[in-house]
Amino acid sequence: MGTEASAQYESANRDWQRAYDLALRWSRNNVRDFGGRRALVEGGGYQKLWLETQPMGGEMFAAWDMEAALFNQLLFIRHQRADGRLPGSIRLNGDGSVTPEYNKLQGFCFPRHALNMYWLGVGDEGYLRELRDCLQAWDGYLWRTRDTDGDGCLRSFCVYDTGEDNALRYGDAPNYWEDDAPPRGYASVPMASMDVTSWSYASRDTLRLISLALGDGRAAEWEDKARAVREAIRRRLWDEKRGACFDRGPDGSVKPELVHNTLRCMYFESLTQSMAQQFTEAHLKNPREFWTPFPLPSVSVSDPLFRSVPENNWSGQCEGLTWQRAVPALESYGMHKLVTRLGRIWLENLSRWGFRFVQQYDPFTGRPSLIRKDTHDSAPEGWQGPVEEGYGPSCLTTLTFLSRLQGVAVGRGRVWYSAVSGFAAKWERTLGGHSYLMESDGSRFTAWYDGTAIGTQDCGSRLVTDMNGKPLSSITIE
Repeated sequence: MGTEASAQYESANRDWQRAYDLALRWSRNNVRDFGGRRALVEGGGYQKLWLETQPMGGEMFAAWDMEAALFNQLLFIRHQRADGRLPGSIRLNGDGSVTPEYNKLQGFCFPRHALNMYWLGVGDEGYLRELRDCLQAWDGYLWRTRDTDGDGCLRSFCVYDTGEDNALRYGDAPNYWEDDAPPRGYASVPMASMDVTSWSYASRDTLRLISLALGDGRAAEWEDKARAVREAIRRRLWDEKRGACFDRGPDGSVKPELVHNTLRCMYFESLTQSMAQQFTEAHLKNPREFWTPFPLPSVSVSDPLFRSVPENNWSGQCEGLTWQRAVPALESYGMHKLVTRLGRIWLENLSRWGFRFVQQYDPFTGRPSLIRKDTHDSAPEGWQGPVEEGYGPSCLTTLTFLSRLQGVAVGRGRVWYSAVSGFAAKWERTLGGHSYLMESDGSRFTAWYDGTAIGTQDCGSRLVTDMNGKPLSSITIE
């Protein structure tokens, strides 16, 4: 590896300290050997690498395991098919070998996290070019195979393309679809998808950033191509009156159910600032829709398709994966105070229910949904075990929130020193031989770079610096 990293957190808040300690322990337990390469699996009964979770999960775990973080990107890049298709998942076999699976697209929480590995210092220019070639081939594959009507929107062919297991809105759609030709004879698919279309935006905008880093002169080209995708989403999938995105069925009709997926578009940064603001104010913060006592259900609780089903089901309950994606989604649009509010809710709910890191939570009570089995051998995939088992997205959500509330976060060439008010804490992160330390007494906090104080300010704020400790700005977070 070239860059070693570590992070340590100490808090006077006993519940937050316990949440950190447990989340870190169970995350470390989710590291596996994939054909001689250490990588982080999803956990909680899911033992594969999924494209919708693990590139993001690996990069969010980089502060504690840089090697696993990098290979959570490289294992997908290096199993890309010649035609550009990425595996939806990668299976670890009993003999230690790995098998890429191409029977669904399975989300795309990948490009910005893969690029951040370069910014974290573990990827050289060769890695950057490898990532560029991967994203170009993937974007080309999507437009060759998924723009079936030529309307500028990309299609989902099956339930697992967007990872919405058992979601009622997919109706009669098949779970898997391996063929590049679209399915026929179904009422729900091919579906013009805000998710799949947003993947192209994320790829193209990341290619813009890579071009700037490489200086290859193509940044303006990729910016124009990304803008065209955003415009297609606005034109075909965005409803200005309702303030949200809606997919379209095979016949072009709008699928009217209000789902959380517009927040996914914010994660992919495919919305304009005004669109993101409108969705957040009208729907995300609406207690009759997504701001339930425990927020972020998969489907608005006022929608006819909402179901609070405790088993793996994207028809209603709050998913740990949604919470994980919500942090970068909201931060991308400058909604830092909302991240703080959600972080406090998440951590308080963990404490209330005994620190159970599971896949789903009830939106009205916050109760963790547990499907119990007596032995690991008899547990089906997707089983949520006892308190000792950690579902990776929920563990990483916890660590990520804490890094934003009382810690140090590094990404995109910037360092965030953050502290909420109320109690003392410190967080030290080391990266590339440098130390980044936040110390708070609950009222004021100080940021340190390599043992030198670089700024002191009131809690409830964030100091932003470059990687060399130069202060750039201050942000209010509560």
